[in-house]
Amino acid sequence: MSEPLLLGCDFSSVPTRRKPVVVAHGRLQGQRLALERLQTFVDLDAWQQALSAIPAWVGGFDFPFGLPRAFVESLDLGTNAADVVRSVHRLYPSRMAWRAGIDAWGNTRPAGQRLLHRATDRASTGVSSTSPLQTRYVPVAFMYYEGFSRLVRAGFTVPALVPGDGQQVALEAYPGLLAHALIGRRSYKNDASAERLIARKDIVEALEQGRNPLGLRLKLSVALAGELVADEGGDCLDAVLCMAQAAWGYQQRNNHERPWGLSPQTNPLEGWIVSA
Repeated sequence: MSEPLLLGCDFSSVPTRRKPVVVAHGRLQGQRLALERLQTFVDLDAWQQALSAIPAWVGGFDFPFGLPRAFVESLDLGTNAADVVRSVHRLYPSRMAWRAGIDAWGNTRPAGQRLLHRATDRASTGVSSTSPLQTRYVPVAFMYYEGFSRLVRAGFTVPALVPGDGQQVALEAYPGLLAHALIGRRSYKNDASAERLIARKDIVEALEQGRNPLGLRLKLSVALAGELVADEGGDCLDAVLCMAQAAWGYQQRNNHERPWGLSPQTNPLEGWIVSA
């Protein structure tokens, strides 16, 4: 049996030509991860349709697959991730309605206890992902609203959360987690500075040389390496980092203790970031 196509997705809840959804395509060759191409989308329905058209893949997606348990239970949104995102769309039919709903709930909470995190968001030392309830600055709640709902609607398999036929498997990824392991707290995106360009170059070189906790060596053309380094927004590089996390998760699919690289703490409401 040949290895499946591996995907890594840097997501935007409102994609544009300036800030598209970026999907990296690659394949495993032993411990070598070959990057084949980068694909961009400015329309979320087209993105979903493109994923559905590929018969088999394992992908890492940079948006939350679940919400904090306390938030879900207090609003009685459901008992599993698929039901929760369906309830969210039924109760809040637009992104702004979703923001208003989160704000209304937060206004009933003590200061400092409004933007809750999931267990997985703070599971790794030295790095923490943004709260899935954040609708401003980095609007992760909108990414959940637009992204995870489409994965569920398309019928993709999400290990531990959404059953399926196992042909199209989605894992929650977080490129910042892997980037932190490679270059520490150095910033590498959203800036044209020489320092951040060097940081992107260092990430690519670390991946190529296998100096990363996933034990994988990235194989890519000179042209693609140049594209990853030159992309000031870091979106292309983030897509590749997500792909690497998906590749590691695929390798762990039959791990008795951590199938698909998920923690034993994974629960059907909050989900888990692969490799966290």
